[in-house]
Amino acid sequence: MRKNVVVFGGGTGLSSLLKGLKQYPLNLTAVVTVSDDGHSTGRLREEFNIPAVGDLRRVIVALSETEPLVEQLFNYRFQTTSDLDGHTLGNLLLTAMSDITENITNGIESFGKVINLKGQVLPLTDSNVTLMGEMEDGSIIEGESHITKSDKKIKKVYYKEKPQANPKVLQAIKNADCIILSMGSLFTSIIPNLLCEEVINKIDQSNANIMYVCNMMTQPGETTDFKVSDHVKLLNSYLGKRKVNTVIVNNGKLSETLVRKYETLEQKDPVVIDHENLKELNIDLIEKNFVSIEDGVIRHNSAKLSFQIFSVIM
Repeated sequence: MRKNVVVFGGGTGLSSLLKGLKQYPLNLTAVVTVSDDGHSTGRLREEFNIPAVGDLRRVIVALSETEPLVEQLFNYRFQTTSDLDGHTLGNLLLTAMSDITENITNGIESFGKVINLKGQVLPLTDSNVTLMGEMEDGSIIEGESHITKSDKKIKKVYYKEKPQANPKVLQAIKNADCIILSMGSLFTSIIPNLLCEEVINKIDQSNANIMYVCNMMTQPGETTDFKVSDHVKLLNSYLGKRKVNTVIVNNGKLSETLVRKYETLEQKDPVVIDHENLKELNIDLIEKNFVSIEDGVIRHNSAKLSFQIFSVIM
């Protein structure tokens, strides 16, 4: 019998994870944060009063079983002097489907039939929500794009409006055998999915294994100087009674040249596995070499990572 797996996230981390997991006999549900307000997504949100479609597009592409040309088409970004400049075709299509079917959830479901989705893609909410950031110096920043661009350290995030959880997300959590918190930006991709009271209540009622795939590198402003235990403690602070059970970390070595490049250009460092502190958190720690270098960028090896996750789930 296939296991039901719910994966929370947003951005490239979630997409990368799903590309690997879709190869396995699992009932996948991807829950995507919809608070991005930058670039094409931000303009469409403002004009059509819809949730962010950019991360949804990436996840749909990751879970689709279509020709590479269709993927290229979905990700095609217009470069022109008109109002179309900067928009991706996929974002426009999702916006149109949202209008035709009355909300973004219905739009994705209808679109999924056309491009053969290997799972379910759900926005956390069908509402147009605004992410707020309280910074360490006490200042408040409105909007995800402004939070990520700030050079200030984030203390906590919350929504300006009370988010109404997508009923299908709540049902997916109820049926889940495993809940995965994907790698990605903690404060702006993962935690926004945990800012909904209904979601936390459903997780508390669930017996699912709660798994976290830890980032390989720290992120300026979000997780500077964070070790693995700091990532887990932060996630646990946003979860309810149920906490993270399983943590998957990379113990593969990175070249000194690449590490220096990240330190210099992006102020990012490898995340240290602090075993002593992790022991106190009562978690199952799984360490493997998941390093993949793609065009000079450090990524998780999607095939190795998904095999490891599938092994744990089964």
